[in-house]
Amino acid sequence: ILLMSVNPGFGGQQFIPTTLQKLREARQRINAWERAGGQPIRLEVDGGVKVDNIGAIYAAGADTFVAGSAVFGAPDYRAVIDAMRGEVLKAGKRSV
Repeated sequence: ILLMSVNPGFGGQQFIPTTLQKLREARQRINAWERAGGQPIRLEVDGGVKVDNIGAIYAAGADTFVAGSAVFGAPDYRAVIDAMRGEVLKAGKRSV
């Protein structure tokens, strides 16, 4: 499942904060589906994902991230990706 966290159309937009609640709700439904024997479902968020918000996005339930501008707009892709991974690890257990 893909949730857009910006208005579609062009890169570099700011993350829409209300997406966090949508992620929580989607994650709860996915978890219920999987507990009932359904196939695993990935929850992806696309738009405005950056080092400073990826931890909250992960904690809200996303497990796949599109971070085009954050990565490709930086001079050192590896540093940004490593920082994002670190933030996800710091976020630890999900809130849902």
